[in-house]
Amino acid sequence: MNKIANRQVMCDVLMKAAEEQPELVILTSDSRGSASLGAFAEKYPEKLIETGIAEQNIVGISAGLAHSGKRPFIASPACFLSMRSIEQIKVDVAYSNTNVKLIGISGGISYGALGMSHHSLQDIAVTRAIPNLEVILPADRFETEAVFEYLLKSDAPAYVRLGRNAVEDCYAEKPDFEIGQAVTLREGADVALLATGEMVRVALDAAEVLTAQGIHARVVNFPTIKPFDQAAVRQALLETKLLVSLEEHSIYGGLGAAVSEIASSVSTLTRHVILGIPDEPAIAGTSQEIFAHYGLTANGVAETVMENLTINEEGKR
Repeated sequence: MNKIANRQVMCDVLMKAAEEQPELVILTSDSRGSASLGAFAEKYPEKLIETGIAEQNIVGISAGLAHSGKRPFIASPACFLSMRSIEQIKVDVAYSNTNVKLIGISGGISYGALGMSHHSLQDIAVTRAIPNLEVILPADRFETEAVFEYLLKSDAPAYVRLGRNAVEDCYAEKPDFEIGQAVTLREGADVALLATGEMVRVALDAAEVLTAQGIHARVVNFPTIKPFDQAAVRQALLETKLLVSLEEHSIYGGLGAAVSEIASSVSTLTRHVILGIPDEPAIAGTSQEIFAHYGLTANGVAETVMENLTINEEGKR
């Protein structure tokens, strides 16, 4: 399988768009290298604005540019963009319904070895609570391409989280991205693995491990956390024996919380298990070391599924 970082795809799509959209402008906070935007800056220096490490300012400047007829994209580390400038995001962008695209790069535990200050594990919780703000986490290069093509056409404010590392393909080709629409990547009636962002690949791999154990897993990708596909959750609750949500985020306030909000209104005995980072400062290490520590690997997810399916069966007896 190919492994390409989603941030590189972002640069490729925006470079192509720069030829067709003269109003496009990109702002970085000393982060063009981290965002893989070096090639864009070299070819279109007049379309890239460097604000330095000033995340509150970069959001305010972008809002002003949007009101002046520009289409600004901010590329800034998710950990800082979503926390330091959250008031500006809430007021200058969302409240004003201003066409600013907030691209949180190196999201989740991409900066794993740098510890809690550089982990963005609360960004989905806070952004999904803000009215007028779309929240999007593409899974792989194909979906990232489709998402950025959508963003270039949309006038809605949006927060998009991208990881730092290369990820394996989840799709065979570019999908038809629709905001608020989940995508079933694999059918199964025993358990539904609900995932977002780069955890989608983990869910697909876990489904393969479970198949070897005679367990048929449905894999549902939620590229948009807001708006959220409630129907896909209800369908999974009614058609499978267990729901397991996976996210590179705190277990509070993210995909798992969105799923639980829907599950609480559906009359069913189907259990829901949230897999993510527990309520503690995440350990420091490589991404894979952190994922392994918290059971966010294919084998770890499969083990959780088998344990909870057993609990379900014992409960029925």
